[in-house]
Amino acid sequence: MGYKPAHSGPSTASNSLRILEIVARFGTGTTAKEITDALQMPPATVYRMVNALVADEYLVRTSDLRGFALGHAISGLIMAAVPPTVPTAARSAIEEFRSGNRFAVHLVLFRNASLKIADEDPDYPLQSASDMLRHPHASAAGKLMLAELGDSAPPFPKGPLMKLTPHTITDRRQLEEQFAHVRAEGQAVDINELEQGFSCLAIPVKLPHGTVEAAVCLTGPSERFSAICDHAEAAREMASRLAPLLF
Repeated sequence: MGYKPAHSGPSTASNSLRILEIVARFGTGTTAKEITDALQMPPATVYRMVNALVADEYLVRTSDLRGFALGHAISGLIMAAVPPTVPTAARSAIEEFRSGNRFAVHLVLFRNASLKIADEDPDYPLQSASDMLRHPHASAAGKLMLAELGDSAPPFPKGPLMKLTPHTITDRRQLEEQFAHVRAEGQAVDINELEQGFSCLAIPVKLPHGTVEAAVCLTGPSERFSAICDHAEAAREMASRLAPLLF
């Protein structure tokens, strides 16, 4: 006999999302009664779930304590779901740089301690994009981000870090030494660490006060890595041009 669920109603997770959707639609000051009426949910259920969402900062109470608004924790969901927007002027600058470059050029943004591919080179698409996003310790862009975050970075996952190739550095102490080197040199590299046979040089894109918000990544065959590094200064100049166009 096949398994049958005890009930077929909406799950707690889906009800939470429905509540957030109502608050987003109705706007700041949405009341618990409005949520109850809109979703046809028992008031006790709505109050319990709304309090849980407030505790997790997905919702906040309005100053008069009569209604609710979306909390700052929702921004993480939005930023994860929405592709980053690159202004036309920034895209033009990147295209100009690509036209005089023999290697792949990608723009990667740093958002909430994670990487977001903002502009991928159409002629040389990333072959290991998903690994780069999931395992930042293995990529030049990820090392640049982790080095910038420093002590504010979330801890590495418990257990061993993923070794994507024989060259991927997974020793935490060795990675911390690399991060210190990245901060000193103002650039990060991975050589055969993310993908065997390919290497990357990541140049920071900085805000005026020095915070690193993105990386210009030059990628190509590992045997040509010295040639990639010959473009470092040009990439640094381009990153300086990009900063005011992006942020």
